[in-house]
Amino acid sequence: MRPDEIKQEISKLNLAQKLLLIEDIWDSIAQGNSELPLSEWQKRELDKRYKEYKAGEQILHDWQSVHEEIRNKYK
Repeated sequence: MRPDEIKQEISKLNLAQKLLLIEDIWDSIAQGNSELPLSEWQKRELDKRYKEYKAGEQILHDWQSVHEEIRNKYK
């Protein structure tokens, strides 16, 4: 099926069906996540950040405080 045909079929779905479809698509992406290739610069950056983390050079924040900071920033 071509992308334009898929879009046409999706437009026929109600909101609940579209949300379920999105969930299924995300699940299928997550299952194949280990197959997603990283570029060399991405690998180097991840290695660098991991080394900084292990050396105690990274300041870590819990998600609640990050979320709160973002909400306060855009009030």
